[in-house]
Amino acid sequence: MTRQNLHQPFEIEIKELSQFPAYKRRNNFFELIYVVQGTGLQFVNEHKFSYKKGNLFLLTPVDNYSFDIVNPTLFFFLRFNENYIADNSIEYILQNASHRPGCILKNHLDKPLIASLVQHIITEHTNQQIYFNRISEQLISTIITIVARNIALKLPKNIKENTGEPVLEVLHYIQQHIYEPNMLKSERISKHVNMSPNYFGRYFKKQTGETLQDYIIHYKMRLIESRLLNSDKRISEIAYELNFTDESHLNRTFKKFKGMSPSEFRKQLA
Repeated sequence: MTRQNLHQPFEIEIKELSQFPAYKRRNNFFELIYVVQGTGLQFVNEHKFSYKKGNLFLLTPVDNYSFDIVNPTLFFFLRFNENYIADNSIEYILQNASHRPGCILKNHLDKPLIASLVQHIITEHTNQQIYFNRISEQLISTIITIVARNIALKLPKNIKENTGEPVLEVLHYIQQHIYEPNMLKSERISKHVNMSPNYFGRYFKKQTGETLQDYIIHYKMRLIESRLLNSDKRISEIAYELNFTDESHLNRTFKKFKGMSPSEFRKQLA
């Protein structure tokens, strides 16, 4: 696997490709990839997603990825590191997107806005008129904030712009260890953020509106939805990956929250 480094706060690249380099890569920085034109498959952490014009992908420093291009694709690459993000809460929110394949834009009102911002950056980058660097920086900052908003829409309902860093660190920790049930015990997580177990439970619910266990199961439901929609994994494989007792256990839990079985969900939204 190839690791790429970024030696400046941010970098823009616009490239039309008919074939993506075959090797998988992992970066030491965040990377936003916007599809200006074209179709194909995106692979992230062993999962795949069919991409098309208007899709925006976020790759974090812990993700590995590649693309299989079907139709020649014009990519807009925006790379930036943690130092470029002045707002630490935005960094934690962006980190929470790790391992999620597919388009990051969940708010349909943001899709034309992102398309317009990307086009403006491409124009500035191409023409390089006076102040183009300053204008590009402001446009980039707006794109990153919009991306953070779209990720935050999937976070617990009480998460706000001024939410404290400890709970954002907890959400990032859960995302990192969602496949390791022993790491998700309240005692372990409270120790990770230097809180007593009793206080941690009250703090987490106050900050998120959910108990720790409710948040973990809801997060697993989102991961299951993603697997059902963006991969060919069997339900038994998903159950094993997310530490359900067996396929029946996953089926019962999923139906309780979604009102239908995983098979019905996959068929309905395929």
